[in-house]
Order: sequence, then C-alpha cells, then structure tokens
Amino acid sequence: MSSSDRERRNVRLLLTARGVRAFGDGFVSILLPVYLTGIGFGALKVGALTTAMLLGPAMMTSVIGLIAHRLKTVRLLTTATTLMVVSGIGYAFETEFWPLLTIALVGTLSPTASDVSVFAPLEQTLLSNAVVPQKRTSIFATYSLIGSVLSAIGCLFASAPEIVARASLMPPNRALQGMFLLYAFLGAIAFMIYRQLKSPAEAPVSEPASGPLGPSRRIVLTLAALFSLDSFGGGFFVQSLLALWLFDHFGLSLTAAGSLFFWSGLLSAFSYPIAVRLARRIGLVNTMVFTHLPSNVCLMLVPFAPTLEIVIALLLIRSTLSQMDVPARTSYVIARHTVRAPSSGKRHSGAPKPGRSSKSSSRGLLARAFELRVAPCPRRRSQQPLRPAALIYVSQSSAPEEEIVDDVHIDVSSTYHVADPSITRTRS
Repeated sequence: MSSSDRERRNVRLLLTARGVRAFGDGFVSILLPVYLTGIGFGALKVGALTTAMLLGPAMMTSVIGLIAHRLKTVRLLTTATTLMVVSGIGYAFETEFWPLLTIALVGTLSPTASDVSVFAPLEQTLLSNAVVPQKRTSIFATYSLIGSVLSAIGCLFASAPEIVARASLMPPNRALQGMFLLYAFLGAIAFMIYRQLKSPAEAPVSEPASGPLGPSRRIVLTLAALFSLDSFGGGFFVQSLLALWLFDHFGLSLTAAGSLFFWSGLLSAFSYPIAVRLARRIGLVNTMVFTHLPSNVCLMLVPFAPTLEIVIALLLIRSTLSQMDVPARTSYVIARHTVRAPSSGKRHSGAPKPGRSSKSSSRGLLARAFELRVAPCPRRRSQQPLRPAALIYVSQSSAPEEEIVDDVHIDVSSTYHVADPSITRTRS
C-alpha cells in the first residue's frame, strides 16, 4: 500500500471513529441528567459530576499535550477507548456518588454533545499529518460535520428508553442503564477501528524536537489561554444542564428534548461547509468572530424568553451559527504551529484543548449549583458567555490564513516530510 493510499485509509477510519463516538456522546449528554436525578442525586451532585466529566478530560489532555510527541498516537487512542468502555459499564451498574465521580474524572462520558474528550486532539493530529495545508480547513470541517450529524442522531436516539418504558418492555431505569451499556459497546467498536490505523514509515531524524511544541510553544499556549476565556462562558451552557433546565421549567419530555437537540445538531452540522467557504472569503479569524457574536446574542436572550416556542427558536438560530468557528479555529491553531515551527515535532493540537475543557468544568458546577438552583424562574437564569470579548481579542492578532500556509508549504515541501507520529527533518 502506497503512502497516499495509507493516508486516505487513515482519514476514512478516523472519520468513522469520530462518527461512532459522536453517536454515543449525543444520547449520553441528554440521558445523564435524567439518569442521575432518577437515582436520587440533587442539583449540587449533578453539577459536581458534570464538572468532573469536563475536568477529567481536561487534565488528561494537558498531560498528553506534553508527552504525546514521545508516544504513538494510535496507542493513546486505543487506551482512551478502553476508558470509554469502562465509563459506560461503570455508569450502568454503579449508583453511589463517589464511585461515579471517580469514573467521571478518569472516563470519557461527556455532558455535552461537542467533543471535549482526549480523542479530539489526537485525531486532529493524525488528520493534520494526512492532508496538505490547502485542504486542512476542509478536512476539519468534514470531521466536525460527521461528528455533529451523528451526535444529532444520537440525541434523537435518546428517546429510546422512554419508548421502551411506554411499551412496558422494561422499567425506565433499566432502559437507561442499557443505554450506558450501548455507549460501552460503541467504545469497543471505536477500539477496533483505531487498531486498523497504519502509521507511515518514519523519516530519518537529523534534528530532534526540542519539546512537545518547540519554538511555537508561546503562541500555542497563548491561544490555549484565549480559548480558556471563551470556554469559561461556554461552560454555563453544556447540553446536559440545558436539557435539565428544559425538563424543570417547561416540562419537556425526553422525546421532545431529543428532537430539539437532533435539529439543533443538524443545523450545526450543515453550518460547517458554509464556514469553510466563509473562511476562504473573509479569513479564519473573521469567521470565528462574526459568527459567534450573533449566536451569543441569541444565547443571552434565552433566559428571558417568555414561552418555550421562543426558546426553541433562539436555540436553533444559535445552533446554526455557534459551531461555525470550530473548523476555522482548529485550522488556525495548527497553522500557527506549523508555520512558526515546522521542525518542532508532531503537529499536535492538544495544547489549546485543555483550556476549553477546564474552564467549562468549573462553570458546570457553578451553573448547576447556583444558577439552576437558586434562581426562582428562567428569567433570572442569565447565562452570558464571555465569548465576544475573547474573540474580539483574537481579531486583533495577525492570522496565518490558508493562503499564507500554502506559500510556506511550497517553500519547505522539499525539506520536510510529513510522517506519523512526528514531522521530522529529512536530508535534501
């Protein structure tokens, strides 16, 4: 098998694995609050578990961002799928708070349909090594598109326990436990997919990497801090807590919630191809900024909406815009790393990821314990992310758009050979 055929096969496998995981994340994000409140947990414990589910992957991603250049990416992915299997089995059979908190910290269960796990930076590393810079934003848009579509289908599938319970096939709690076992089964499927990934032969190394990020360390860590500010606000709005808010204040059924998040996910999915065309026209940074501003206005209006219909309309409009920055942001981070330091080792996207997870985790606990518990009505539950300020700051920096990356790629293509697990210098 030629190198190009191997890379194309790897891309197909990675996109398939992303879809499998997204399907599980979709239904788990909706069923988690239903299951946890069903076994007797109050608001504070639900918030603590939500925090742990975001904080644990953030810490793991931080560690992997520092050591991944020394390890095989495929091995890290298969290890993560093992944690996915353990997480599903653990939540299916355990009902005590402290064991569940431990599983939440070390596992892969997510309270949001978006991918905040350790999988994303590892998969994005392999994808960035498998495509030329001109196609980077497009492949990340495809990656996000598949994730959003399968996540939306997973949200729709979250109504399965309610349907099974109505048919009197099994008690509702047993049906919910079965969904966590299905999540574990999806982890086993992902494990088998990752095992099929083939690593290209490594090029001879003449200059070892100076560290996990090399000379680009400063810019990547700056971006990580910036995305932390962005995610600090986004942590108020994780899907599990939104679902619980809708259950509590509008009496929304599990089936109706699944339908809402299904259409929300589809709108997000089909915004990715638009984001690619928009990024080519106005640039990566402008795409991030000018899609987030109106989406955040819709978000800030949600707590003040008087009826469920208006809430749903605002959420759907927000979903159409809020994820358009994802492929642009990922391409931007990797472009900065690749342009600034082509010899710094693997194109690894792990560094900016922890910021987005760790800040969200702290807000998960605060949002549930204070905003959703203390405020007596939806109008007082103002969830105002700090994203506009973060993105206005981004817009003031110089952006390495894809046109710039293309030029750099032409200059260094005869000197640098893209290999997995690292980009290494070859003799001309």
